[in-house]
Amino acid sequence: MKRILSRIGLCVFAIASTAPLAQAPRQATGLQAALAQDAGTLSDKFTGLARVMAGKYDWKPGPGVRSVADVFNLIVFENGLLASTLAGTPAAARPAPVTDPEKLQEALKSSYANLQKAITALSNNDLQTTVKLFGQDWTKRDAVLHVLEDQHEHLGQSIAYARTNGVAPPWSK
Repeated sequence: MKRILSRIGLCVFAIASTAPLAQAPRQATGLQAALAQDAGTLSDKFTGLARVMAGKYDWKPGPGVRSVADVFNLIVFENGLLASTLAGTPAAARPAPVTDPEKLQEALKSSYANLQKAITALSNNDLQTTVKLFGQDWTKRDAVLHVLEDQHEHLGQSIAYARTNGVAPPWSK
């Protein structure tokens, strides 16, 4: 009798533990989750820099170099381009540059939210699909890695811009 009750208990436990999984939406795991988390970190940092650099958006270190606002707007554009590429939808035209600090912060946040959604929607097989980005063929995995790596470089650039202007990044206070 104990053995029968133990087996019934194990069956009930096994069924009960899988029920929430059947109802929950697909959660990104593995590489997709890590890439989406990195995009979230970049979102927080760029949005924070956009907030503390308000009033200095026109500053640039020299002629022919991107201004503070140019870098932030480039990030918004790249995120939209990558998200549409991952989703297999036509890329929208390059948006007009945003110069209002609150609107630029929101544009950064929403562009990263859209990118995170596109990344987490990818299956492992999707990551190996070939896409065209910046005139080159990439796997979706490599396209995401390329853009996020580039954005880390722009993050360093933006931190240097802030420090040159006597502004400390919000996370370093």
